[in-house]
Amino acid sequence: MQQETSSAIETRLSELGHTLPVVAVPVAAYVPATITGNLVYTSGQLPFINGELTVKGKVGAEVTAEVAAGQAQVCALNALAAVKSVIGDLDRIVRVVKVVGFVASDPSFTGQPAVVNGASEFLGEVLGDKGLHARSAVGVAALPLDVPVEVELIVEFA
Repeated sequence: MQQETSSAIETRLSELGHTLPVVAVPVAAYVPATITGNLVYTSGQLPFINGELTVKGKVGAEVTAEVAAGQAQVCALNALAAVKSVIGDLDRIVRVVKVVGFVASDPSFTGQPAVVNGASEFLGEVLGDKGLHARSAVGVAALPLDVPVEVELIVEFA
């Protein structure tokens, strides 16, 4: 039996102190990721850590922008796990095409781009130039399970 080797991207994640998590079981009628052509679209990923949500509330009220940016990084890690679940090997990633980040925001909070940078900068650290992407950072009134941030990816693969 041949031993499975870790992908270069998973090795890079490990070097950065991260382990690819198990893909979260959907909480509604959807799949974590789907393929069309050579693109993977992930569903919005919540900041689950070991199956638990560690931060809840609105950014600019109960949650600081800095904490929310860390939660956006967790969402991006979970999104990479969702991508792997449908393409099998993260080394097949050609590039991240787009990141969409939703930030549950206090009405006076306008720093959504800084929050979503948590995901964007993380993808750059992990994937290098393949992690450069177009992006939207959207403030919303509320997100599922009262999380402060949700992130989805569109990824091209070969």
